[in-house]
Amino acid sequence: MKESEENARQLFRMEEIYHLGKFNQYADRQQMARAEKQLYKKLDEEKRKQNKILRMHRWMKYAAMIAVILVIGGGSGYWLYQNGNNQHMMVAVANEGIVKEIILPDGTKVWLNNSATLKYPREFSEKERNVYLDGEAYFEVTKNRHKPFTVQSDAMRVRVLGTTFNFKCDKNYRIAEVTLIEGEIEVKGNKEEGQIILAPGQRAELNKNNGRLTVKQVDAKMDAVWHDNLIPFQKADIFTISKALERFYDIKIILSPDMRADKTYSGVLKKKSTIESVLKSLQNSISIDYKIVGNNIFISPK
Repeated sequence: MKESEENARQLFRMEEIYHLGKFNQYADRQQMARAEKQLYKKLDEEKRKQNKILRMHRWMKYAAMIAVILVIGGGSGYWLYQNGNNQHMMVAVANEGIVKEIILPDGTKVWLNNSATLKYPREFSEKERNVYLDGEAYFEVTKNRHKPFTVQSDAMRVRVLGTTFNFKCDKNYRIAEVTLIEGEIEVKGNKEEGQIILAPGQRAELNKNNGRLTVKQVDAKMDAVWHDNLIPFQKADIFTISKALERFYDIKIILSPDMRADKTYSGVLKKKSTIESVLKSLQNSISIDYKIVGNNIFISPK
């Protein structure tokens, strides 16, 4: 490849041919047969679940008389419970696979990611605003210098006055992380693991097993793409864009050696259900051709 550009282009063409050979028509038929088998298996499971639900229906009518009233709507469940101080609390839960937006009593906006749970008071106290998070959420906190906003989780807590950040702390994962997009926040482990003031573009990660708290410089907005499905780019070349698409779609992008790296692009790219839909949108701004072969995508100049 170092000897000449023609050698590099030849390798690019050879890679295309190699991957095309791996995904032949016979392999596609095998994949379709496996998918069909899995589909019928799933349908049988759903049928058994429906039958079970019908059998439980009569019992549920009596159980409902003594259950706590559930108010369910818009992809989230809200219900009231009493804590030790007899304070009215609310609980918001995002359904699996759903991003749910809620507005807290002070006007703070919160987006809950897949199955996340947020507990917060019906009304904040005069001195503080405390909420509890299990899962991942994106916060746009209303500024109030006299009333700090604190997000508590099972591993660490974040204290702010008014800012935008992404907080991820799931009980099933060993790493808790918070990424600051705008403003300033204080991050501290529940077991006194460090105390760090983050600046925009930094991510704090806490290892629950060893208690190690570290800070990394990251592209902060990329951590929060899930909340609005917009992928932001600021003076990004085709290589940077390709890396971002690999991250979000779990694919491998192979760029032709004659792709130019001196051109940059700024704006937002709408995250869509398939990578091909995104590539078609990308062609409106960048003159490229692409070929999808299995989990590999070959991109070359148009």
